[in-house]
Amino acid sequence: MCATAAGGVVAYRTVADGTGERAVTVDEASRLALSRLNLYQAGPVTVTLTAAEGGGVDVRVEGVVDYRTRRGVGRYRVTGASGPLDHGLVVWDAGGLGLAPEPAGTDGPAWQQAERVPRQGWSPRTYTADPLDAGLQLLVQLGADRPDNPLLLAQSGARWLGTDRLDGRIHDRFAGPRAQGAAPDGGRSPLTYWVDADATLRRVTMRMPGLGTPTTVEFAGHDDVAKLPEAPWLTG
Repeated sequence: MCATAAGGVVAYRTVADGTGERAVTVDEASRLALSRLNLYQAGPVTVTLTAAEGGGVDVRVEGVVDYRTRRGVGRYRVTGASGPLDHGLVVWDAGGLGLAPEPAGTDGPAWQQAERVPRQGWSPRTYTADPLDAGLQLLVQLGADRPDNPLLLAQSGARWLGTDRLDGRIHDRFAGPRAQGAAPDGGRSPLTYWVDADATLRRVTMRMPGLGTPTTVEFAGHDDVAKLPEAPWLTG
């Protein structure tokens, strides 16, 4: 699953197998394989990303992603042990991200505010290895215009880890398939997926070296009014 994304996290540490997990069944592999296509078709999708940067600093991004264009826009908040540290707008795509202050005297969702920021108002850069960048890069890659191959998912080490109730629905929790060369035999993927009975992807977490708290992405379904702006895309 998420072959592109999995390839992008080859360097991240894998997690040792725990107890109570098992290989995925045919039905589970099929739902896991279909979840990326369902996410793609649901776009624009409301998303929330939380990442621990280390040293007590956390970043939260709330926004939308359009998987047909592989573009996202959101509002970010940085907090530390003593309180808020920074905030603003962020746009991102497959090539990188751009940051900008929120326009003064404006309100509304991030995608509307981003339309009011001129091109020169964005500070673009390519992705780095920090948790926020890794999370944004993963997030924009998760949707796919076709399902994965369930047989290959099972053969590549996808594992069933348990079930959790999220927003009143039961979701199976899966360790993702291992990217080739990313984990030794018996190692677990750094990516964990929460998928319901309808093959809807609700949550993804990614563990990174040196951090006890994984980067987490939450999906809240289709946003039928969001329109991603064209102007900020200086990151490619």
